[in-house]
Amino acid sequence: MNPRTLASLFLVLSATVLAQTAAPAPPRNVGQTADFWIAQVESEVVAAAKSLPEPKYSFAPVDGQFAGVRTFGEQIKHLAAASYQLGAATLGEQPPAGTDHETAPPNVKTKEQIMEYLKGSFTCLHRAAAALNEQNMNDPIADKGNRTRLQLMIDAVVHSSNHYGQMVEYLRMNGIVPPASR
Repeated sequence: MNPRTLASLFLVLSATVLAQTAAPAPPRNVGQTADFWIAQVESEVVAAAKSLPEPKYSFAPVDGQFAGVRTFGEQIKHLAAASYQLGAATLGEQPPAGTDHETAPPNVKTKEQIMEYLKGSFTCLHRAAAALNEQNMNDPIADKGNRTRLQLMIDAVVHSSNHYGQMVEYLRMNGIVPPASR
């Protein structure tokens, strides 16, 4: 390749790279960042919850050290109830009735009802993230041990991730490859 062709190619490639990197992505605010992580865990949890057939929602492992563990359906209801509580506290609202002790209302029984309850809990978390900003993120929430609004959003993501991991194990025990692993 002659030097002029090589120089022209270098200039074209350099211009392409500069054009792609000239405008950095706008910075995310704290609410958008929290919402990003909520959406990430939501996509994994909802897909995992959808992938187990309804008759298996009553599955709980029994071999080994599993006495008293939640069923698959109870895992989801617990995750959702806690998310409702954390989202409502972040918003300064009362959580929905029936979320006491991080359990769902007794009328949430079928897979369809559990899925609706789960999706509603993530809607609540998205609303809470949208209300989170740099001015209020460090506001302490008295009835949550003075944890801040931001800490409650982080708790929601961590708690959901913890139970997602348990859901993955339950799926695998039932011969189902989790959607995120397919």
